[in-house]
Amino acid sequence: METMNKAPVVIIGIGEMGGVFARGYLRTGHPVYPVTRTTDIEQLAQTIGEPEVVVIAVGEADLQPTLETLPESWKKKLLLLQNELLPGDYANFPEPTVISVWFEKKPGQDAKVIIPSPAHGPRAATVEEALGSIDIPVRVLESAGAMEFELVVKNLYILTTNIAGLKTGGTVGELWAIHEDLARAVGNDVIDIQEALTGNIYDREALFAAMVTAFEGDPEHKCMGRSAPARLKRALAHAETLALSVPALKKIAQETDNG
Repeated sequence: METMNKAPVVIIGIGEMGGVFARGYLRTGHPVYPVTRTTDIEQLAQTIGEPEVVVIAVGEADLQPTLETLPESWKKKLLLLQNELLPGDYANFPEPTVISVWFEKKPGQDAKVIIPSPAHGPRAATVEEALGSIDIPVRVLESAGAMEFELVVKNLYILTTNIAGLKTGGTVGELWAIHEDLARAVGNDVIDIQEALTGNIYDREALFAAMVTAFEGDPEHKCMGRSAPARLKRALAHAETLALSVPALKKIAQETDNG
């Protein structure tokens, strides 16, 4: 069969998100090799030959330590999907493929699509095929600049909803309908950080419009996940390093004891 000859796919981090990608690649005929904390990566690399893609599905805090341990032959095959990702995080790797994930996967539930997930890079079409096989739409982008904008949109969405949610609770639909001024104040602080980290200036209204489109894709999505306090601390640490004032973030930190 043709599918038996497809190149292997390596997935590092077999949590909920890694499982979704594994299922998609299996559905499209790729043999999938999971990497856990006990896997001998060098031995696996020698055993399976050249992979089609190496999916890095670990959490954002584990991204850099994971990238540092990769075999050389895998470094040009990366697919990155972390939240709070920016081009500087993968600048030292040749031609990575990046996807901004806009679907949610919780234990015991199927993946829930919010909006199509944008992707860019040499393996973007393969990702589109794999996720499309399990009814998760992917939007392939033509340029790295377009992908950077989409990463900033995702960061704006996550940080704004999580950080504002520390004060408001509730859903993203309620955040925009009832607390738009707070969401914009937090969002502008977040964009200040994103611009300082990337060295680029963005159309803020375009960013907010894209964020609202995601709100409309799942208005019942809860604002505040368990990672919210850590995200606020990380944002404040970036702001301090970058000498940014971020008044809305500091006020929420003071009011919620998350400084």
